[in-house]
Amino acid sequence: MEPKARTSLSFTLLVVLAVVLLVADLMVGDRLQSPGTLWRALTTDEDPVLRHILLTVRSTRTLVALLIGVALPLCGLMMQTVFQNPLADPYILGVSSGTGLGVALFVLGVPLLGLPISGIGILGAGFLGALAVMFLILALSRRIDNIFGVLIIGVMLSYVVSSIIQILQYYSSAEQLKVYTLWSLGSLSGVTRDYLLIMLPIIVIGVGAAVACIKPLNLLLLGDHYAGTMGLNIRKTRLLILGSTALMTGTVTAFCGPIGFIGLAVPHVARFLFKTSDHRILVPATALIGTCSMLLCNMLAKLFLIPINSVTALLGVPIILWVILRQLNYR
Repeated sequence: MEPKARTSLSFTLLVVLAVVLLVADLMVGDRLQSPGTLWRALTTDEDPVLRHILLTVRSTRTLVALLIGVALPLCGLMMQTVFQNPLADPYILGVSSGTGLGVALFVLGVPLLGLPISGIGILGAGFLGALAVMFLILALSRRIDNIFGVLIIGVMLSYVVSSIIQILQYYSSAEQLKVYTLWSLGSLSGVTRDYLLIMLPIIVIGVGAAVACIKPLNLLLLGDHYAGTMGLNIRKTRLLILGSTALMTGTVTAFCGPIGFIGLAVPHVARFLFKTSDHRILVPATALIGTCSMLLCNMLAKLFLIPINSVTALLGVPIILWVILRQLNYR
């Protein structure tokens, strides 16, 4: 089969799979519903309760899974290209640690002031923490020419933030620790329709920036020196890539907690299926595969009533191990 025909067929199959998983995800909840029941509930008023559940609860969670499935894998793809590291992921910049610190300061610190913990407070604190680290990383990246310097700073920042969180946990009560632990496990159910209306435009902006970076990402594959000789402004390109990654990662983490492994594993699946490093193909392929993966993980999490991170780890770890073994030329 011709490469173009094979690519077109692969994209068609992925789109069909995404639609099937989207419908299947809507079917799964406290009670399994058949496709016919879903259709009647959406097109008629025979069962107003089910219609309300579908349009407000299940559809919201499904859309959140879809957004995460697009955002995190694209962030992982960009980070792996920029840092030339197959094990780079969306959290490598330390933005998720900033989000965790914001949530920890709110959940573990606010009760010390005698104030109640609220869902909107957790969201706001996490988002502010993500923004703080994002602006710090972007400010440093403007002054540091070596991209690996930014990587080292992000890793060190994560260690510092983790230490502060551990100190806060040490002096917190069991109830406060439970709230923070549940957030850190990751959950899509806490995102309401109002939250979704905030999350959606931010992710769309980040995805738009990623699409705009397709040509620069292809140039960066050949090295900074070559990209510079081709007229690419390396510093501005990195700023745009790091900014879009930080924006999407911080938003997802603030709303849903840290969702692991999807951002790291999915880009490798896209490269394996499409046999290419061309980001004109990898960007849409990664978004589609990520969507299918998150919808599947969301279904399994709802069916077995387990945290979403447990599912993503079980699916993502074998892929990551496979990548490592390939890098080591294991036979």
